[in-house]
Amino acid sequence: MLYVIPNGFWQVFPKFTNRFFLCLSISLSLLSATSCSAKKEITKEHYTSTGYKNPNPNFEKLGFGSLLKWSSTRWKNEHSIEPEDYPKFQMVDNDGLSLKQNDSKLSVTWIGHATTLIQLDGVNILTDPIWSERCSPVSFAGPKRYTQPGIQIENLPNIDIVILSHNHYDHMDLPTLKILETKFHPKFLVGLGNGAFLNDNGLSQVTEMDWWDEIILKGIQIHFTPTQHFSGRGLFDRDSSLWGSYALVGAKSKVYFAGDTGYYTHFKAIGQKFGSFDVAILPIGATEPRWFMAPVHIDAKEAVQAFEDLNAKFFIPMHYQTFVLSDEPLDSPVPMTKQNFLNKKIDLMRLIALKIGESRFFDSK
Repeated sequence: MLYVIPNGFWQVFPKFTNRFFLCLSISLSLLSATSCSAKKEITKEHYTSTGYKNPNPNFEKLGFGSLLKWSSTRWKNEHSIEPEDYPKFQMVDNDGLSLKQNDSKLSVTWIGHATTLIQLDGVNILTDPIWSERCSPVSFAGPKRYTQPGIQIENLPNIDIVILSHNHYDHMDLPTLKILETKFHPKFLVGLGNGAFLNDNGLSQVTEMDWWDEIILKGIQIHFTPTQHFSGRGLFDRDSSLWGSYALVGAKSKVYFAGDTGYYTHFKAIGQKFGSFDVAILPIGATEPRWFMAPVHIDAKEAVQAFEDLNAKFFIPMHYQTFVLSDEPLDSPVPMTKQNFLNKKIDLMRLIALKIGESRFFDSK
């Protein structure tokens, strides 16, 4: 449900507007009812009559009281959450030429937030693409981009596959998906319960996946793997679709993309199943306050532990420096991640903190 408010309100009270719609976006997800169910008959343990559930039996859904508590503290926070209060971050103006010329090397390009371009065995895979100015139920208000996408859509190489971790607005951005459909007609992969919604919005090649399902596209084995999170885009669809991560297995290289997740034993289970990964793409932002965010968003310390659990060679962080979605400063996640590498005596050369727009090419084994 959305309320009509005069446009002048957003201009007079911009800070209130951003905070209000940030809370609104989160509340639409957190407070969604569980009356909707996936159309596919499910017998897995993680599916119930009221929707999907996390592998962690102690996972607790956050309620309205927790949301109000966090919202009330945000008005009194000592540091402003407004993007303009932060220094500008370095970016790379990526024209896409080197990506279009790459036909064999493993590469990862950070476009912003959870959006990365993975090139694996000559196949171009986009993760959770969002090029929109806001991640919000509405286009005129809500969390706004602090940094622009690192590469424009028109400069992308041909996109073969789009993988979507879950249906929150900052990960499943319909305006972007529709542009990608028109321009590239890629295969879209998503968790159970999302297919009909995407089909109804004009996406023609959509495949739903359950945890541990595998599909082979263009020679790439793509596995949908568990995470600890939740789903919901409105007031009545809480957990009615499945969330997850992806393990991408090529002829010579393996890549893990986490999407959004809290910390749990699923990282070790995934690491044990696949043996090792060349690259783990893990979130390090949207983490504070911990009492509110910990169940669904790993922080830097947990991300480094997940990196070890996955037995990955390189760690590429994401989910920061793009949208202001929580209370920590935008410039804090990478230093905290580096410190946790040092605490564990892990070689810092294994942490690849890309600038937005930057590509990293990896030599074949």
